[in-house]
Amino acid sequence: MKEAEKSLDPQLWHACAGGMVHMPPVNSKVFYFPQGHAEHAQTNVDFSSAAPHRIPALILCRVAAVKFMADPETDEVFSKIKLVPLGNNELNCEVGLGVGVGGDGVLGAGGGSDENPEKPASFAKTLTQSDANNGGGFSVPRYCAETIFPRLDYSADPPVQTVIAKDVHGEIWKFRHIYRGTPRRHLLTTGWSTFVNQKKLVAGDSIVFLRADNGDLCVGIRRAKRGIVGAGGGGGPESLSPSGWKRNPGSCVSSYGGFSMLLREEENKLMMRNGCGNSIPGGGRVRPEAVVEAAAMAAKGQPFEVVYYPRASTPEFCVKASAVRAAMRIQWCSGMRFKMAFETEDSSRISWFMGTVASVQVADPIRWPNSPWRLLQV
Repeated sequence: MKEAEKSLDPQLWHACAGGMVHMPPVNSKVFYFPQGHAEHAQTNVDFSSAAPHRIPALILCRVAAVKFMADPETDEVFSKIKLVPLGNNELNCEVGLGVGVGGDGVLGAGGGSDENPEKPASFAKTLTQSDANNGGGFSVPRYCAETIFPRLDYSADPPVQTVIAKDVHGEIWKFRHIYRGTPRRHLLTTGWSTFVNQKKLVAGDSIVFLRADNGDLCVGIRRAKRGIVGAGGGGGPESLSPSGWKRNPGSCVSSYGGFSMLLREEENKLMMRNGCGNSIPGGGRVRPEAVVEAAAMAAKGQPFEVVYYPRASTPEFCVKASAVRAAMRIQWCSGMRFKMAFETEDSSRISWFMGTVASVQVADPIRWPNSPWRLLQV
């Protein structure tokens, strides 16, 4: 297997992707949106070459495989998702289409993953100018030092150890971890500058440390970006996002299957302004020809594969089927209030965007009639 085709540990992949990103389990059902796939290419996509196969606005599919990957040059995480069209795109379809259970239940026995897996201990920090300074050190937050790193011997003078961490490609990095200063604080010194230089890190990028199930310490990065719109809540008929793959007890935050797909592009950009950076991760990586080919194969009912960059600041285009149906059961109208969750710049917490629906209209009635994509103006 080529180096670029190696699969990542799913836990490290998700830690680098961010807390709002949850991939659909294998054998679950999703709606594939060609319009959203085209936006992911971040350039004009001409679907006319797909004729005579008229491409539906959304196509119900079974998730056949998910491969977690990372760019060998930038460490940016992405995934390859293999989808199998199921041949019935009715939004109100609640039956399993003759291949299993209804709704979004896993089709077949033993093919899916746990929707509520226990997350390993991880921590993300946005790099300051001092952290990213060539020749400087990294100021380690106390929580990370005491929860993620190996235990430090505080009886030593000074308390110091060598921390060994593995990146997304399996490369080993060694850092000198010391507890010093007035007031005392945790620092990574020797080895940190080499890591910053080789990874080409700048202020605004984020560093991720994760303690894997096998005890290994892993390190990943998230490039600075403009932000990402995530899923919303399930607090009632006026909530924008009724359900997702996961829901925390007592919380209305939906982790996957968000309804940024329903918002017009201008509003989506408005809510993505919380981040920073001049470049968008994943931009230009998805070729327009690949989008057209995938959409044409989907329209013909043939298995196809898509590439998804979770940090690309575009809405998910493979959305949990029951989440789409739940959204479309809502009688959207102007004046309706909504709330929508999004992650902060370093993905350390979830914040809420609240607003009012201004109008409900199909974004492109000629090319995509009756499409729910970009249906709402807020």
